[in-house]
Amino acid sequence: MTKTVNANSVVPIWARNEAFPKSPPGCGWLDIKGKPHPSESPESLISAIRDDHNADIALVWTPDREHMILPEEMPGSTDAVLAARKRRANDDLLDSFGKLRWFGLLLAGLAAYIFHQYWIIAPGIASPPEQFIFALRAVLSSVYIGIALLMFLIFAFIPWYQARKRLAELAKSSAGDLTTIIPLLRFETWLDFQKAPVTRLLLGLIGLVGLAQLKPGDSISAAGLVKQSYLQGEWWRLLTAPLMHGNPIHFLMNAAALLYLGKRVEIFARWPHIPLVFLFSACIGGETSARFIDAPSVGASGGLMGWLGFLLIFESLHGCLIPQKARRRLIAGVLLTGLIGLIGYRFIDNAAHIGGLIAGMLYAAIVFPKSSSPNRPNSTLTDRIAGSAALVILAFSAVFAVRKILGI
Repeated sequence: MTKTVNANSVVPIWARNEAFPKSPPGCGWLDIKGKPHPSESPESLISAIRDDHNADIALVWTPDREHMILPEEMPGSTDAVLAARKRRANDDLLDSFGKLRWFGLLLAGLAAYIFHQYWIIAPGIASPPEQFIFALRAVLSSVYIGIALLMFLIFAFIPWYQARKRLAELAKSSAGDLTTIIPLLRFETWLDFQKAPVTRLLLGLIGLVGLAQLKPGDSISAAGLVKQSYLQGEWWRLLTAPLMHGNPIHFLMNAAALLYLGKRVEIFARWPHIPLVFLFSACIGGETSARFIDAPSVGASGGLMGWLGFLLIFESLHGCLIPQKARRRLIAGVLLTGLIGLIGYRFIDNAAHIGGLIAGMLYAAIVFPKSSSPNRPNSTLTDRIAGSAALVILAFSAVFAVRKILGI
C-alpha cells in the first residue's frame, strides 16, 4: 500500500488553501476589518481592486475558489492591482515628501536657533572661527536636536524612502513579478488576521502602568531602573522598569513594535514564549544597562529587542516556516534600531537594547532545535507552566509598579 500525502502538509499554514476564510457564494472582497463586500461580477470585482485608494481590500473571493485569496492571486487582476499599488505609492510619496519638507524645516530652524544662541553667549571667545566651532558643537551635542533628528528619521525620511522604493519596484513590475511577492503578501495578510491574546494582555499590563504614570510626580524615581538604587538591593526595579515609559511617544512607538513582534512570536513559536522571552530579555537588558549606563532608564525596549533577536534565530532555524523576504525585514529592523540608537545615543539606552537582543537570540538557540518542517512547533506542558509563571510575574510586577508610582 502507498501512503497518500496531503499537499497542504508540506507547506506552511499561511500558504495553504485553507489559510483564509471560505468563499461565500458569487464573488466579492473582504476589507481589513473582516467585513464582506459582494460584487456583481468578476469584472466589477476587478474594478473595485483598481479603485482601491486606501488599501481596504484584504482578500477576494470568486466562484471557482473554495477559499478566499489575495487580490494578486485572482486571474486577470494583475493590471488592476498594479494600477492601485502605483497610485497608492504615488500618494504616499507626495504625503511623505510634505512631511520631509516640514520636518526638515523644523530641524533646520531648531539647529539655527541653538547655533545663534550659543554664538551670542560664547564665553570669552573673540575669534569668529572659534565662535563658530563652539556654537556648532553645541548644536551637535544638543538633546533637542537629537530628538528632532529622530522624529525626522522615523516620521519623514523612512516613509519617503519606502514610498520611493515601492515606486521603483512597481516601475519594473509585470505579471510574472507579482508571483514573487505573493508569499510575503500571504504571510503578512494571514498574520494580520490572527489573534494574539497574550500579546494584547502584555500590552494591557504596560498600558495600566502607563496610566499610573500620568499622575503628577517622578514615576521614574519611584519604579524605574534607578541604577544606584538597583545596585544597592532594590532588585524589583529590574521587573518594573520594562513596564514603564518616558513619554507618550515612547509608549506608542514601543506599543506598535510590541503588537507586531509579539503576534509573530505568539503565532509561530506559541504563546508561552511571549512572556518568557520578554521577561528574560528585559532582565538581561536591564542588568546590562545597570553595568554600563549610570542614568535611570525605563521602557519595554529590552524585551522587544529580545523578541526581535528571538525571531531572527527562530526563523532561521525554521527556514520553511517563514518566507525569506519576511526574515529580511527583521534584519532591517535591527539595522534601523541600531541607526536610531546611534543618533539618539544621549537619551536611548543602547546597552539595554544590545543586552535584550543577545538574550533573545540565545533563548531561541537554546530552546528550539533546527527544523526543516513547515509546521509550527507545539508547546509542551513544561512550556505552558513556565509561560504561565512568567505571566504571573509580569502581572505582579505591573501591580507593584502602579503601587510604587501612586505611593500606595
